[in-house]
Amino acid sequence: MDILNRVETALDSIRPYLEADGGNVRVLDFNDGLLRLELLGACGNCPMSTMTLKAGVEEAVKKAVPEVTSVEAVNITSADDPNAELPQTMR
Repeated sequence: MDILNRVETALDSIRPYLEADGGNVRVLDFNDGLLRLELLGACGNCPMSTMTLKAGVEEAVKKAVPEVTSVEAVNITSADDPNAELPQTMR
């Protein structure tokens, strides 16, 4: 199984948690150990997205695919972004 398929399998293991809060994640590319992702739905404007990315997504992917050395979201939301919104389950 190639690296991107293994990444997708790892992401599938955490997608139910992201989807429960109205979000998801999409793989953009993988190059030299760096996995670039796009946060979708509620994940794209949630102030907790940094924590979700590091504690959830990156942890799951790096554990399943050791070739991934870092994970970066192209649209990570800053906690002080005035457009950031908590998911319904956290309000």
